[in-house]
Amino acid sequence: MIEMEGDKQEFTKDGSVDLRGRPALAARTGRWKACSFLVGYEAFERMAFYGVASNLVVYLTTELREPTVSSVRNVNNWTGSVWLTPIAGAYIADAFLGRFWTFTVSSLVYLTGMVLITLAVSLKALHPHCTPDGGCAPATRSQITFFYAALYTMAIGAGGTKPNISTFGADQFDDFDARERHTKASFFNWWMFSSFIGGLVAVLVLVFVQENVGWGVGYTIPTVGLALSLLLFYVGTPFYRHKPVRRDAATGPARLVGRVFRAAFVNRRSQLPVGDPVSKLHENDAAWYAVAGTKRRLQHTPAFRFLDKAALISSPGEASWLAPCTVTEVEEVKLISGMIVVWLTTLVPCTIWAQVNTLFVKQGTTLDRSVVGVRIPAASLGSFITISMLLCIPVYDRVLVPLARRRTGNPRGITLLQRLGVGCALQVVAVACAYLVELRRMRVIQERSTHGAHDTVPMSIFWMLPQYVLIGVGDVFNSVGILEFFYDQSPEGMQSLGTTFFTSGLGVGNFLNSLLVTLVDRATRGGGGGRSWIGDNLNASHLDYYYVFLLLLSVLNLALFVWVATRYEYKAEFLGDGVTRSGTPETEVTGGKGKVMDTPLMMEGVRAV
Repeated sequence: MIEMEGDKQEFTKDGSVDLRGRPALAARTGRWKACSFLVGYEAFERMAFYGVASNLVVYLTTELREPTVSSVRNVNNWTGSVWLTPIAGAYIADAFLGRFWTFTVSSLVYLTGMVLITLAVSLKALHPHCTPDGGCAPATRSQITFFYAALYTMAIGAGGTKPNISTFGADQFDDFDARERHTKASFFNWWMFSSFIGGLVAVLVLVFVQENVGWGVGYTIPTVGLALSLLLFYVGTPFYRHKPVRRDAATGPARLVGRVFRAAFVNRRSQLPVGDPVSKLHENDAAWYAVAGTKRRLQHTPAFRFLDKAALISSPGEASWLAPCTVTEVEEVKLISGMIVVWLTTLVPCTIWAQVNTLFVKQGTTLDRSVVGVRIPAASLGSFITISMLLCIPVYDRVLVPLARRRTGNPRGITLLQRLGVGCALQVVAVACAYLVELRRMRVIQERSTHGAHDTVPMSIFWMLPQYVLIGVGDVFNSVGILEFFYDQSPEGMQSLGTTFFTSGLGVGNFLNSLLVTLVDRATRGGGGGRSWIGDNLNASHLDYYYVFLLLLSVLNLALFVWVATRYEYKAEFLGDGVTRSGTPETEVTGGKGKVMDTPLMMEGVRAV
């Protein structure tokens, strides 16, 4: 009997398995030993993506000879697609293939796209010929078709890699093990750190190589790096832990949401119990969940109370043609509904972030960019966002979190939504800073009479540095916080789909940015005779008015976010022995004694706010 108990302790406690479906050995699999094979891929994937995205508009205008408006639209459409395709990839992973196999297939598609793009810019037959004096022949239809086919092949591959690789990394830590829970709290910070390293190399090195050495060399470097990182990923296969696929996810979450809302509508005239909220609600016992092993039992919460009617048990003699849902199923739908509400409040921050590669760069091109006799590209200031994030993540993880942890008792230091709130507030300050810089730029224009479209305003571009730094520091709270929030709050077995809330927000933010700029331009131009806030000549426009508009939008969104956050109910899972796991400060109760845990836990019955 003792040996059997000892054998059980060798396996992970969260039900994870190895590639063959056998229980995963805790000592030999997972943790940072497994994640070390993953972080390399993330760095090279970010290098490949930003190596293409950051300079794509330059290639389209200078090599394929596209008009500026068309090239900007095509870049936005492709970037938006890259961030939206993960919705399909996450669904396939959660419902059918699992995260490992979805990533494996998609990463090969992604690599194929990178190889095709590299060929498109390298082989003479696949791109227009240019003469030494800079003249280039127009691109043929076949050349354009091949290039965009390569781009969208890469976008399709991104759909299966982006939502699954980070989630698969988080799966390597056992929530039921105290030490691994503590380590997992830092995982997303260091994951994003490796992502920022890849992006920084792309902006500072690859862009320079593309424009000064050759586009073929500039794309070959990240393509080769991506191939090597995939090889390293496959080498680590024996060390990975896998979460079993929930086969019922193949019919949901859409069907789950539909079933719960349909049952709640059918029982809309029924009265919910007063006092004890779960006395007449259907739920399977703990033994059922232990045997099923496909999901964890969730604690009842008062949020979206009308949905509780989906779990009402019919009274004796009362006919019901629809079987009641369980409390856990209802709570899963509540989680999805709550995540959608929070996601809506992240769209404005994503739209603000989209200004970095558009109006911030446009604003910078009008300023004095001379540094020690060298004229730097306006887009190069974007590297300060990445540098700020790289410097701040270790400070946040190693200094701020321990300090806050001692005051709050929360192992994260602050709650997930508090972290997002800080990020939103910093973005408001960044937009205000951009507005003040623009005011000064407009004053210098008036004083020096530099109203021409190509006139350089005698004002250093480094006046814009604070707004870039604030965006970077804010992203430490926003980007990392959003990724961790949607992973943590997703129903069991749907974490990949939850992670797509993060990527889809960026995609929608890109599309919203294009729409917003277009509508504001049309509205302020006044039928073609007016003075647009965002004209081709920024020295004769009113970009300051547009920044005021963005500032008001950000402030209103921050107020809405605070309202939503104070009413959000965190996920509370039963971990056994009367203990639940939530996203708030916590205690674990064992034998009547409470103690602070390494992961957000709370006593059964305590409301998560």
